[in-house]
Amino acid sequence: MPASAEPRRVLILGGTGDAVQLARALAERLDIEATVSLAGLTRKPAPLPLPVRRGGFGGAGGLVDHLRAEGVTHLIDATHPFAQRISASAVEAAAALDLPLLRLARPPWKPGPDERWIEVADPAAAARALPAAARQVFLAIGRRDLAAFAIRPDIRFHVRMIEPPEAALPLPDHRVILARGPFEVDAETALFHRLGIDSLVAKNAGGTGARAKLTAAATLRLPVVMIRRPTLPPARDVESVEDALGWLASG
Repeated sequence: MPASAEPRRVLILGGTGDAVQLARALAERLDIEATVSLAGLTRKPAPLPLPVRRGGFGGAGGLVDHLRAEGVTHLIDATHPFAQRISASAVEAAAALDLPLLRLARPPWKPGPDERWIEVADPAAAARALPAAARQVFLAIGRRDLAAFAIRPDIRFHVRMIEPPEAALPLPDHRVILARGPFEVDAETALFHRLGIDSLVAKNAGGTGARAKLTAAATLRLPVVMIRRPTLPPARDVESVEDALGWLASG
């Protein structure tokens, strides 16, 4: 980087494994000053080699104020594919400031030949789509949408979380499993078998790190209720960290 050149200031809206990989790749770059923003749902997130900002922005207006105050020159949305609000705010804020915006969006999963999927639009539809005979259901959907499944008091739900919940979960019969991924197929298969899982509910997050549970479900011939991704505002999308780095290199 020439001595007179100002480093680019990049804000990564994080919350995914891809965001962690991108942060690691940018940590040693002298031509880039990067910061990661985390919404704060996880109290002890995985350590990052970059400065971390915690908490929300208060909508698109708050994000605009932050980007302007910090002199951000490039914005990368590497949030979860279901984080609709922050992705919409990123598009609006980037447009307001005429900032380059990139969305790092890993490709969605597609069912394999041995996978039994029931695709639905949202968590409420997922709760209704569970088989009538379901009794032991593994919920891989995060903690925000659990209340939708309270309509099935006949089911024992197994909910995996990184950290213990701070309040009682809105489910009449449930078990909390504390674990941090990524998970291996053999371990997932053994877990489902040990718990007697008969159905799986998941969000179509995509990527390779969380797909083991789908392969395990296929091995055990379990039905999968798959929640489709929401529609996000148009943005320039790439599917890999390498593509994001190429975008930054192109200026």
